[in-house]
Amino acid sequence: MISTSNIKKGLCIIFNNEIYKIIEFLHVKPGKGPAFIRTKLKNFITGRIIENNFISGHKIKEINLEYKIYKFLYKNKIHYYFMNIKDFNQISIEKKYIKKYKFLKSGQEVIIIYKENNKTPFYVKIPSKVILKVIDTEIALKGDTVTNTNKYVKLETGLIIQVPIFINIGDNIKINTENSMYIERIK
Repeated sequence: MISTSNIKKGLCIIFNNEIYKIIEFLHVKPGKGPAFIRTKLKNFITGRIIENNFISGHKIKEINLEYKIYKFLYKNKIHYYFMNIKDFNQISIEKKYIKKYKFLKSGQEVIIIYKENNKTPFYVKIPSKVILKVIDTEIALKGDTVTNTNKYVKLETGLIIQVPIFINIGDNIKINTENSMYIERIK
């Protein structure tokens, strides 16, 4: 447990039985009443941001997290398999615990986060931008290129997204994993 006087940006805490990261804080001393700390907290799993005020001197439960770099190897129907790049140990994680599994391709590096002194991972952090290959798309018609038209493509991981009409089968495209949006074509 830590006091509100020890709050700092980037600190991970347990709040309402969930893990949050402090992304902003401000000490407030109003004219009337006790001082408090105004915070913005980001939910570690969902990414949702909430605001909360802690009264000065309030005790907060801090949580220490371990970050380890793994390489994604392969998957089956239920499990995804990863290898630690330092000691080459392999682990498997159930699909239901990986929020953005549709962006994982073989050989990709990810960060797996563990609660301190705990052997089971609780979160897989995928890079914010990934490059994937287009394996299927609709054919563009001659008149479609006049307007700013989009079409759907299927990527090597099975993900289906909208892209500009000039994207073809075999193209590599960069995608934002936060909103599943096309960024650019990679040559």
